Amino acid sequence: MSVRLALTATLAVAFAAAPALADDATTMAGDWGGARTRLVAAGVTLRADYVSETFDAVQGGLRHGAAYTDQFRFGADFDMGRLAGWSGTTLHLTFNDRSGKGLSSSYIGNRLPVQEAYGGQYAKLTEASIEQNLADGRLDLRAGFFAMGNDLGGMALGCNLVNAAFCAHPLSLSGDSGWYNYPNARWGLAVRYRLGADLLLRTGLYQVNPSLGTKGNAFKPFAKGTTGVMAPLELEYDPGAATSPGHYKLGVYYDNSRAARQGESGTVKGRYGAYVLADQTVLSYGGHSLAVFGQYTQNPKASAQITRWEALGLVQSGTFRGHDADTIAVGIVHAELNAHLHQVAEEEMASADSYAALPAGETVLELSYGWQVQRWLILRPDVQYVIDPGAFSSRVTPNALAIGLQVKSQF
Repeated sequence: MSVRLALTATLAVAFAAAPALADDATTMAGDWGGARTRLVAAGVTLRADYVSETFDAVQGGLRHGAAYTDQFRFGADFDMGRLAGWSGTTLHLTFNDRSGKGLSSSYIGNRLPVQEAYGGQYAKLTEASIEQNLADGRLDLRAGFFAMGNDLGGMALGCNLVNAAFCAHPLSLSGDSGWYNYPNARWGLAVRYRLGADLLLRTGLYQVNPSLGTKGNAFKPFAKGTTGVMAPLELEYDPGAATSPGHYKLGVYYDNSRAARQGESGTVKGRYGAYVLADQTVLSYGGHSLAVFGQYTQNPKASAQITRWEALGLVQSGTFRGHDADTIAVGIVHAELNAHLHQVAEEEMASADSYAALPAGETVLELSYGWQVQRWLILRPDVQYVIDPGAFSSRVTPNALAIGLQVKSQF
C-alpha cells in the first residue's frame, strides 16, 4: 500500500470516528466560537473543502497499481451590500490546489478519468469575479476570471458518482472546443435570466485561451494565447415540485477559434455542439427518493474528438434505517470516437501489418455508495468498470476494473 493510500485510509477512519460538533454543524471546524457567524453578518463568507480519491486498478488496463489524488479549495465571498452599500453585489475569490497521480493516465490508459479530482496538479487562481443581482432577482450578471462550467452545462446529481464523465459535465463539451470547467478559469461575462418561475436562460461570452491551462500561467490571468471567443446558450426547465423535482437543460455553443481538422489535413474555422441534460425524481417515499438522469451531446466530425456522448444513471437518496442522507448511485456512459480518427488509426495499423480491430469508443460502468458520516463529511466507496479503455489512444487494451474511495469534507 502506498504512503498516500495509507494516509487517505487513516484520514477516513479518523473523520468517521469524529463526533459531530452539533446536530446542524455543516463544517468540520464549526463556527469558530461564533466568529464565522459574525463574519457572515459583516458580509464575509469564508469557505474551504477537501476531496481525495484513492483508487486501485485491480484488473485489465495497461498495468495494475494504485493512485491517490486530492484537491484543496479555499476562498471567500464578499457581500458588498453589507460591506460598501452596493446592493445586490458580491465579489468572489477562489484558489485551488491539486496533487497526486491519476489512475486513468498512469495505469488504465483511458479517456474518461476514474478520478474526478485529477487534472491540473498544482495550485492556481480559479476565480476573481464580481456578481450583480438585478430586476428583483430575475437577472444575474457575473464578470471576471472564472470557470465557464460554473454557470453552464452542469449536472449536480452526477456528482453522486466519482468518474469525471458523470461529475459534473459531459467531457465532450470541454474536449471538443474551448469550453472549460472548474478549476480552469478564463475571462468572461455570464448572464442568467429567469423567464418564469420554472424557466431559466443562461448565456454569455467567454475567452478561449489554452495557455491559461498550463502550470506556468496558474497565477497569470492576463497571459497571452487567446484564440477566440466562446458563445453558449442554455435553456433550463425546472419544475421545482416538492415531491418530484427535476431539471431539463437544452444547450448549444459556438467557439470561433480556428482548430485542426480531426483525421484530415487543414483547419476548420469555428467549433460548435449541442447538448441535452435531464434529471427527474421519479419516486418519493418516507423521506427517501429515486432520481434518474441522462445526458446526450452531439458534435461535428470536422472538429470533435468525441462526436457523440450518451449517459444514464440512477441515484437513490436514503438507504438503510438511520441513513436517510446516504446515497446509492449507478451510471453508464459512452463516448464515441470521431469516425475520421478511428479510420486513420485502423489504416495505420493495416499498413504496419497489424490486423487487430480497434474500438470505436469507450464505455464506463460505475457503482457508488455515499455515506454521509457527518453533514460536513462524505465517504464514498466506488467501483468502476472501463470497457475498451484504449479507444482514444488507438490501441487494444483489456477492459479494466478499478475500486476506490472518495473522501469529501467541508472545513
